[in-house]
Amino acid sequence: MSAVNVTNIAVLSNPSSFLSPFKFEITYDCVDALKEGSICLNVQADLEWKLIYVGSAEDDTYDQLLESVFVGPVNVGGFRFVLQADPPDPARIRAEDIVGVTVLLLTCSYVGQEFVRIGYYVNNDYSDENLRQQPPQTVNIDKLQRNILTDKPRVTKFPINFHPENSETGDQAASPPPDDIMAEADGNEERLPSTKKGC
Repeated sequence: MSAVNVTNIAVLSNPSSFLSPFKFEITYDCVDALKEGSICLNVQADLEWKLIYVGSAEDDTYDQLLESVFVGPVNVGGFRFVLQADPPDPARIRAEDIVGVTVLLLTCSYVGQEFVRIGYYVNNDYSDENLRQQPPQTVNIDKLQRNILTDKPRVTKFPINFHPENSETGDQAASPPPDDIMAEADGNEERLPSTKKGC
């Protein structure tokens, strides 16, 4: 049983321009206080949230870490915060991959162990109908609109040791991520109880 459960994610200001910052309102429950065990191991005691933009389906070297923040302490109760991140750098994305569908990953880890990964499909396209019908040879970033498909998030959970101080070796045994970031995860994948578009 996970000590931390994500209960809701609201994607704010969606759709928006490609160059607008990302904003996620994240709600989660903690059913077990985790602070003390991490301190004993001299590692960061908080939850680490990351937002990753997948720049290419064929080459993960184009992935961009948009934000990484620590939230804590991890006490029992319900919590909510807004994660804001800058947009991806277009200069680090191949021109042929800027327009179209890609993936945005929101992950959470504890003492270096990723225990939940939430994937969203993202569609980048021109908001102007004429530009969609006749796209310019050079991508016009200023005219691109980003639409995060909030109704179909993929949630994959990984079993981890939330109390490594209680293990004999103190090893952190995080499960490796699946090969296909949007593939089925052998029963560990589920939909969020509710997601909604922000205003």
